[in-house]
Amino acid sequence: MSKSTQPAAIKPRKKPFFTNDDLWGYAFIGVAVIFFLMFTIYPLISAVITSLEDYKPFGSDFVGLKNYQTTFTNALFWKSLKNTLVYTAVVVPLSLLISFAVAILIMPFKKKLQSVFKAMYYLPAVASGIALSVVWLWIYDSSPSGLFNQLLTFFHLPTQNWLGSSKTSMLSLMIMALLSGQGQNIIIYTAALLGIDNTYFEAAELDGATFMQKVTRIVFPLVKPTTLFLLVTTFLSSMKVFQSVDILTSGGPARSTEVFVYLIYRYAMVDFRMDRASTAAVMFFLILLTITVLTMKISDRSVTYDS
Repeated sequence: MSKSTQPAAIKPRKKPFFTNDDLWGYAFIGVAVIFFLMFTIYPLISAVITSLEDYKPFGSDFVGLKNYQTTFTNALFWKSLKNTLVYTAVVVPLSLLISFAVAILIMPFKKKLQSVFKAMYYLPAVASGIALSVVWLWIYDSSPSGLFNQLLTFFHLPTQNWLGSSKTSMLSLMIMALLSGQGQNIIIYTAALLGIDNTYFEAAELDGATFMQKVTRIVFPLVKPTTLFLLVTTFLSSMKVFQSVDILTSGGPARSTEVFVYLIYRYAMVDFRMDRASTAAVMFFLILLTITVLTMKISDRSVTYDS
């Protein structure tokens, strides 16, 4: 009687280290990584290296921290930093307050009417920043034909040289930012408000809560993560303000509106001192990074992301 032969065990096929799907995925990611390295990491490293040199188009000399010492002792550095911080300290909280208030005010309307209001508020964000600044140039025209001066004349008040006086130039930039830059924040706040469960408000109604109590005890705590996000993004955009300054005031009068990014621009494109521009840019990056990290750390104690 012959022994029955056992079938040979089939060895499982080894899975290739990279599948076709993996290769396609890495190919698509690789494009983004290449652009990130070329247009973010390389300029950052180049700026750090240039800040340590006495820059010349053909051959630069290494000077160490000399450029940083020169920048720290430059009064214009501190003036531009002060202007930027003052602008940011006014624009950021007022922007969040206006956006939050407008989002609450349009919530009772029907969806179609909400969409109309959101589109109206977002329109300035769609327009070119240059075109928007040119419109504000006409609004701030120091002649009697300027829109704001016409309003002052109507109320029998003296006209103002809005952009030509150091007393009103920074205020004019702040007003422009507050009146024309809230569309995105309003839409984000509206989306956050729509995500709040109505049962909270129904329970508050049964307890006899007033409108302000609903806002302070229900709405505001539940949109804290959204507020934190908008706080950081609005802070960064305010600190990096440039276009409106360049077109409306060019940093004047008497450098009263010369913000930090405009100082970097002046160093690089007017004085052609790439080493000083790189030094200021690196320092500005470190300032923004420090403030943003501190904001995130402090907010972690009070912001919760639970439903």
